[in-house]
Amino acid sequence: MDIRTTYAADPDRYDGRMPYIRSGRSGLLLPQVSLGLWHNFGDTSSPTSMREICRTAFDAGITQFDVANNYGPPYGAAEANFGRILATDFAPYRDELVITSKAGYDMWPGPYGDHGSRKYLIASCDQSLRRLGLDYVDIFYHHRPDPDTPLEETMEALDRIVRSGRALYVGVSNYDARQTLAAAAILSELHTPFVINQVRYSIFDRHIEADGLLDAATAAGVGLITFSPLAQGLLTDRYLNGVPADSRIGRDHRYLDESALTPARHRQIVDLNAIAQQRGQTLAEMALAWILRNEAVTSVLIGASRPSQIHDNVKAIANTTFSAEELAAIDAIAPAA
Repeated sequence: MDIRTTYAADPDRYDGRMPYIRSGRSGLLLPQVSLGLWHNFGDTSSPTSMREICRTAFDAGITQFDVANNYGPPYGAAEANFGRILATDFAPYRDELVITSKAGYDMWPGPYGDHGSRKYLIASCDQSLRRLGLDYVDIFYHHRPDPDTPLEETMEALDRIVRSGRALYVGVSNYDARQTLAAAAILSELHTPFVINQVRYSIFDRHIEADGLLDAATAAGVGLITFSPLAQGLLTDRYLNGVPADSRIGRDHRYLDESALTPARHRQIVDLNAIAQQRGQTLAEMALAWILRNEAVTSVLIGASRPSQIHDNVKAIANTTFSAEELAAIDAIAPAA
């Protein structure tokens, strides 16, 4: 059987369940929940599972799929694997998708395979497009600030990527408030469509609050999309009773180590779970809803190792309203630094 003909998207995928939020002051609407391919899309993952996850996400109204040049393992594998899914399943739906990639971390040996130079960013974008099998990505990001390359050079490279047709919009990732405002000023002068900053944010990691990035992004007219919203799985019910053998702590120490689950952290998880239960949500749903309540946040990136996790996480959008008492209780359990 030709696998290109085996998938037809759910005709009810735009039935109103998934909100689409304008990214900053741009015209681009993004799903409130997006799928990140940081985990579970390398060559160690099942091709069947990857396809099922992507299909489930799109059927649920998730239109944004986020990768980067060095997602794997090995580097490049997530783009290549997703590229095959695009070809076999999503080719008829390309114009309904927002596909994003990034460059800024180490990718290939030598002096030109890392950081933020014009040479690296443009070469990396070309490589990403080949792996994805696309003519363009919708958003291309600089993945992290590079203190050794002039910001003007990095932003001008992003501008060139858009003007050459390789991307429709640009974004930055892991930029703080000051860096975001500086990037926005340069890109505004260049008339480059700068739409988003991708940053880490969760109940357990509130560094962007202390930094002032929430207000800075709003002032710059760019959206925020947050990754690691569940603190690599800690903000779920997985660790309420210790460490399961099949958990991320138990099987993959690249992203979460045993030292993260201290007795104090475990107490926080249990107490936060009690608030979630009172709200009629799982801990994961509440953790996502807590982020999405903030109008500066356009979308939240979830990861998934199985389709059921997508269904569970999308439930968070049903209730993103918190009372003052609930917010105070969450702050008391996991205060901002």
